[in-house]
Amino acid sequence: MLLSVEGLTIEAGGRRPILREVSLTVGKGEIVGLVGESGSGKSTIARSVLRLLPAAARVSGRVLVSGEDVLTMSPAALRDLRAAQVSMIYQDPRSSLNPVRRIGDFLTERMVLTLGRPKAEARARALELLAAVGMRDPELRMRQYPHELSGGMLQRVVIAAALAADPALLLADEATSALDVTTQAETLALLRRIQAERELGMLFITHDLHLAAAFCDRVHVLYAGTVVESRPAKELFEDPRHPYTAGLLACTPELGDPRPIRPIPGRPPSLDDVFGGCPFAPRCPHAADACGEWAPRPVTVSGGSAACRLVEV
Repeated sequence: MLLSVEGLTIEAGGRRPILREVSLTVGKGEIVGLVGESGSGKSTIARSVLRLLPAAARVSGRVLVSGEDVLTMSPAALRDLRAAQVSMIYQDPRSSLNPVRRIGDFLTERMVLTLGRPKAEARARALELLAAVGMRDPELRMRQYPHELSGGMLQRVVIAAALAADPALLLADEATSALDVTTQAETLALLRRIQAERELGMLFITHDLHLAAAFCDRVHVLYAGTVVESRPAKELFEDPRHPYTAGLLACTPELGDPRPIRPIPGRPPSLDDVFGGCPFAPRCPHAADACGEWAPRPVTVSGGSAACRLVEV
């Protein structure tokens, strides 16, 4: 298995863990989605794969990349992992680029300093990558600064940089949420094509369950740092088994659907909120007294699992 997260729990000073016993896998050539509201722990999972966590974080569990535990790696092994095996695409491409340096410098710096490639070879590789992600006139783009490119073009540059070392695993953290609808569709098509051509494993993070269902092979739904449902994308979209998953689908508008949007009541929990039972119980339309007293364990359902009292009865 390319990526295997096993019982990952992360605490960092709050009254409850940021993540609690999270487990998931990503295989070669597979796209796995992570869906949930802001603060659910999606980005923390991605950062844990690269061990980009606060020094004060208390971590338990295992994060295996190609069978090696990232959490116990030596500094040298961790540097090699970040340089060649795993790459990450962040939400806002402008935050990844130095505004006073040219695009060519951004693309070649990692290959020269980290991978040890000669400058001429790194430049040739950068031009090749820009062409691969559909950038017109790569020579011109190499000489430009970030402010001279549109958001969609910058996202292509960031994707090209992520592919520079031919990684086996790609972490896409809200890689399309800052883009307009048309550019988002183009970027998703690009990611899908590159992922298929190179048989990359991809962890795709988004707050949009409809998008995840259309783009991913499997989807994990997170709430308050725990996985509440994990199913193949098509089955989860057509027959959600956890009330939170159903709530996410119900509060997203669909073209041609006359039904009114039904928002999930209440607010997402903070790290200062403590739960004696199911964390979704305060917002759940099906909650009973027992839901506030004990936290449900994942139960096997069609194609995966869901953690809810309604599934267990």
